[in-house]
Amino acid sequence: MTKSALAIITGASRGLGYETAKALRALNFDLVLIGKDPGRLQAALRELEKITSHNSILTSYTCDLEKPTDISTLIEKIKSNHKIPDVLMLAHGVMSAKMSKTLKTDLVEWRRVMSINLDSNFQIINSLAPAMAEARSGRVIIFSACLGRMSGPGNAGGLAPYRISKAGVNALVRNLAHETGLGSRGFLIDAVCPNHRELTWVAQMRHFQQRSARTAIC
Repeated sequence: MTKSALAIITGASRGLGYETAKALRALNFDLVLIGKDPGRLQAALRELEKITSHNSILTSYTCDLEKPTDISTLIEKIKSNHKIPDVLMLAHGVMSAKMSKTLKTDLVEWRRVMSINLDSNFQIINSLAPAMAEARSGRVIIFSACLGRMSGPGNAGGLAPYRISKAGVNALVRNLAHETGLGSRGFLIDAVCPNHRELTWVAQMRHFQQRSARTAIC
């Protein structure tokens, strides 16, 4: 019997990560779901179990992706218990504080956002993607944002840690894509910048964009 393809998804307990998990579950992927909140992660797992799938396996791990030591422990568990992933979907992320303009952001807030949005992506890719590249197979997809392209709505500055962390994600993806042959060797890496969804922070960001447009220094 052919084994199911394996997808590892961060931010899997809600939002885009959870929606991605639902779609891949319906396609009979084995799923490794990663989230920070144990209760929310288990609730997501129960909902995913309701989706009809042919013998695919659901596994979940809790991890605080702000902490490199926690990520290292997570990686050890994944490598010990699972095969090389076919899909690595990095859908976790955090928004900046409302008034986090560059000159008003303290180091604690800067490190919080960078650790989650950029550093953790590097650490996970650096740990799991080498085997995928060596196998000349698999795909890494990171959820980025239009703010990281310095284009699109809300381009008047502000949200500095978030915006710059996503610009770093875009640069990481482009750099690794070139290093691995732009897909010609069977390994693919992409960043996607999805449109707004009705997540808890989206309404807050809309308000901030309107305010930043009025207060930005030109």
